[in-house]
Amino acid sequence: MSAPVIISSREQFSNIISTSAIVVADFYADWCGPCKAIAPVYDQLSRQLSRPNRITFVKINVDEQQEIAKAYGVSAMPTFIVFEGGRPVSTVRGADPRKLNEVVQRLASEASKEGSAGDESDYASGDTWVGSSIPKNYSDITSNVEPKGLELLNMDSEFGIPRVLFDPAKPSSLTKAKGKDSGSSPDWVESDTDEQLMLYIPLQSTAKIHTLHVTSLPSQDDDEGPMRPKTIKLYTNRSQVLGFDEADDIPPVQTVTINPEDWDAQTGTARIELRFVKFQNVTSMVVFFVDGDGDSDKLRVDRLRIFGEAGEKRDMGKLEKIGDEPGE
Repeated sequence: MSAPVIISSREQFSNIISTSAIVVADFYADWCGPCKAIAPVYDQLSRQLSRPNRITFVKINVDEQQEIAKAYGVSAMPTFIVFEGGRPVSTVRGADPRKLNEVVQRLASEASKEGSAGDESDYASGDTWVGSSIPKNYSDITSNVEPKGLELLNMDSEFGIPRVLFDPAKPSSLTKAKGKDSGSSPDWVESDTDEQLMLYIPLQSTAKIHTLHVTSLPSQDDDEGPMRPKTIKLYTNRSQVLGFDEADDIPPVQTVTINPEDWDAQTGTARIELRFVKFQNVTSMVVFFVDGDGDSDKLRVDRLRIFGEAGEKRDMGKLEKIGDEPGE
């Protein structure tokens, strides 16, 4: 039982989320009225539920730790993010004591169950779904993608549009309502005339990219269905998408081969570690899905997540307070 830990550096925060099964982070500002109003509630939850190496409560001053706030897309205060197994799994925005208490109490109950912190199915319960382990000392910077500039060549229009690849929600094919049977639009992309896809990803700021998570969930019972990616070529800092013929004439920054054993059985995700030194000042990336693991003419990709370090956004806007009454 203890008071929240005050975060004084990114290294301290990275160490805590990598060693404690559950971490509840309060992103606040000294000038934020709602932050001060909910602080006693947060402190009480910390004193009631803190457990060494199991549940840790921390407070992060966004003005003093701007790098951490940007890494997790915090732009309004207060924001509470719950991390489980090093991954952000739930977010509460605004000074809502009832919702905060509900989320924290539920996770505290799960933490008491043996092995709950390592259960992949629990990682998708919050606002941000991650399919594999987050690299130590790095953050999920997928929110740094500029959705308006995304381009995907050879995309089958009967399936999802490019931005579904960066949807923070758990892929529908991992839920009980699978794929088209759910009645909603497909939340994955498939290739059209052959197995190749060419994806252009512009970023809102210069980034250092360490790892990619590629999720592909084709049906295991359909031999003629779409394939998972096998060979991927990566290009950086292009002003626009590459043509397929053009890509053959330009050396990639890195070529990746995904082997069958690289796919996680529960999440359908392959974790790709990049040559970090080659991805230090990235403003855009082209991901060329060259071929798939099989004989089909179709390729399927459900999610793509990016991990590393994000720099200053080109237009961050002004941090705003949530829940202030006029005149506060």
